[in-house]
Amino acid sequence: MTISVLLADDQAMIRRGLRLILEDQPDISVVGEAPDGAEAVAMARRLRPDVCLLDIRMPRLDGIEVTRVLAGPGVPDPMRVIVVTTFDLDEYVYGALRGGAVGFVLKDAGPALLVEAVRAAHKGEALVSPSVTVRLLQHLTSSAPSGSTQPSPLSNRELEVVRALARGRTNQEIASELFISLSTVKSHVSGIQAKLGVRNRVGIAAWAWENRLIDTR
Repeated sequence: MTISVLLADDQAMIRRGLRLILEDQPDISVVGEAPDGAEAVAMARRLRPDVCLLDIRMPRLDGIEVTRVLAGPGVPDPMRVIVVTTFDLDEYVYGALRGGAVGFVLKDAGPALLVEAVRAAHKGEALVSPSVTVRLLQHLTSSAPSGSTQPSPLSNRELEVVRALARGRTNQEIASELFISLSTVKSHVSGIQAKLGVRNRVGIAAWAWENRLIDTR
């Protein structure tokens, strides 16, 4: 099955580069390009792509607002959004994740990670760049008030899964690290989402960062 992708970035050169990277893959097709956030929303609703790649800083509507409109809480049929950013401001990426994005990558992370992120989103998973995870964690740790953690509703095993997921590990990597089956990891992730009341893996990671369950090592 071919994965349809919508690109949204205000720089034509960036859009062209992303298109060349993605369409070099036999299973990915770029179905549209938007030069600003408002056009991204209109095209996404019209084309219904499998995955939307959004820049943060765009005219008319920024990537965070576009993410909320397409994938945020209360959206009846949320789309799969990946934020592709230079990570100039950490809180922008955090806002996008809380708004419903299923992953984010740096623009200079390389073609392989971008392609992997698109495929992960299409499968209903999230790819979080480990380097971005560390920077976001540092921002949250320095800005969150002391004593802000909440009692955990999770078991010890579920907390192990959460910590691995928040470091950007894939399901397969979590299974290998914890010596459990892939199906068990998926079951844990589903149960964790239900207990925390979050929509996806990125919501789990955000909860972990907020509650300081992992360090930056």
